[in-house]
Amino acid sequence: MKRYGNFFTLGVFAAAMGILEAAVVVYLRQLYYPSGFDFPLAPIPAKTLSVELMREIVTIVMLVSVGILAGKNRLQKFAYFLFAFGAWDIFYYAGLKGFLDWPPSLLTWDVLFLIPVTWLAPVLAPVLCALTMMLFSMCVVALQEKGYEVEIAPVQWGLLALGAFLVFCTFIRDHTKLLVQNGFSSGFLTPAGGESSRQLFSQYVPVHYNWYLFGLGELLVLAAIAILLKKSRPRPV
Repeated sequence: MKRYGNFFTLGVFAAAMGILEAAVVVYLRQLYYPSGFDFPLAPIPAKTLSVELMREIVTIVMLVSVGILAGKNRLQKFAYFLFAFGAWDIFYYAGLKGFLDWPPSLLTWDVLFLIPVTWLAPVLAPVLCALTMMLFSMCVVALQEKGYEVEIAPVQWGLLALGAFLVFCTFIRDHTKLLVQNGFSSGFLTPAGGESSRQLFSQYVPVHYNWYLFGLGELLVLAAIAILLKKSRPRPV
């Protein structure tokens, strides 16, 4: 089992990082949502948003870095990054549940990300994405460590990319639609979107999530993983 030790180490790192991230959000909510985090959201000052954007960027940099350190080759490095990302996301929500008893349910809406526009979804959606990312990572690494030739064909990359894109579209749909309808095209280039955009979004209450499109995206990714498992063969001796 030593050859799978990186998963344990990355899991510990991701758990610590996720709980740390949850602690930061606890402070933010005490500052801006003392009565509880819910939609419509209180507008956050532009300077604070800029700090949040930087925090998101450096979080990704950290996860990419540990993936690069853990992997033996490019595919493993990518796989370990996905594993760390998924584990971090799950422990982040576990931390929020422990600190704030939030979310009250997996169908509670949350702000997931701010780049390039605000991502919105029920908590269940990013949790399912995180589990799928971890599944892909473990399949890739397990096959390679067992001596299998793991090659992802262009068709499989296409399925992965299209599936991820469809899921991404469900996350940004609400904010993008809101910006387009109100003519705030600058929101695509600057996530804060200017004072008018922030004020407009602070009044928004998400209601409908496109689970059908999300499910299609997940199915495409799972199909790519299934093809990967089926086509991988032991390396010739």
